[in-house]
Amino acid sequence: MSGDKGETRDGVSLTNLDQELFDGAGATKRDLVDYLDAVADRFLPVLSGRPLSVVRVLRGQDAFMQKNVPKYTPSFVRTVPVWAESSKREISYALCDDRRTLLWFGNQRAIEYHPTLATAARPGRPTHLVLDIDPPEGGDFAVAVRAAHLVRRALEDCGLAGVVKTSGAKGLHIFVPVTEEESADDMAAAMRALAARAERLDPDLATTAFIRDDRHGRVFLDSTRAHGATVAAAYSPRRRPGLPVSFPLPWSDLDDARPGDFTITTAPALLGGRDPWADLMPRPVALPGDLVAEGHTIPVARVQAMHEGKRRKRAAERAGGDAPAK
Repeated sequence: MSGDKGETRDGVSLTNLDQELFDGAGATKRDLVDYLDAVADRFLPVLSGRPLSVVRVLRGQDAFMQKNVPKYTPSFVRTVPVWAESSKREISYALCDDRRTLLWFGNQRAIEYHPTLATAARPGRPTHLVLDIDPPEGGDFAVAVRAAHLVRRALEDCGLAGVVKTSGAKGLHIFVPVTEEESADDMAAAMRALAARAERLDPDLATTAFIRDDRHGRVFLDSTRAHGATVAAAYSPRRRPGLPVSFPLPWSDLDDARPGDFTITTAPALLGGRDPWADLMPRPVALPGDLVAEGHTIPVARVQAMHEGKRRKRAAERAGGDAPAK
């Protein structure tokens, strides 16, 4: 069957396929489902075994991040309970391990897919370091690319290698796989040190300043994706006009790339039969001791920013002004 009457794939009933996903999306629910189906063999290995959060857009509603699976979730969707310290409750996360589950998410108008950096089997052990390259407001993609090359140099200087992908928004993500023996605390420290080393290579271009007002138009090297953090997955669509896709690239292709090149309509043909995320991913390696040691001397950015924000707020109140934005 076709049209708004729906159809069935792999036992999943698909409905309202010809409706636009959201105002200005430039894509229908059918476009989303077709994309997910076309790349499922490459997308599922990225998601499999990892507690998954998704961004959904229901008709006539604002987008929202869904972590806890709804009560009507079908029995074929695997789930895993995870304790949420912030809300002091157990959350039932989905595990998107097969095509049927992925199609079901597509039918639920789940546009973005954000798996945890750790697997459900080893929740306290992230599998990758991640640096998020975030250009400033009004900054173009080219400055993010230049900052990503700084991170690559910092990685090479300490014997590490990473794979880069567009975030699907305006920035880039760099992933570095590490061995299972590394602790989450040491990995978080290594990320802080890598960001700091990249910043030192060109402090006029890049910054590790967590408080936005302290960045002064520079690219933010965000090293805070640690422990239980999630990141938009490789091949995940993003909730933006045209539905761009987080797309992995060889470093040699990065300078000529533009985020708008990779969308749910263009990505399948660009991929062909390839899986660049798997093909380009380096083998996991142990973290250099000096990198970890340096990172442990660098304060955790969010904690430091919280204390600094409180200090500035008190100072602003005494002066009768406003505290800077974070």
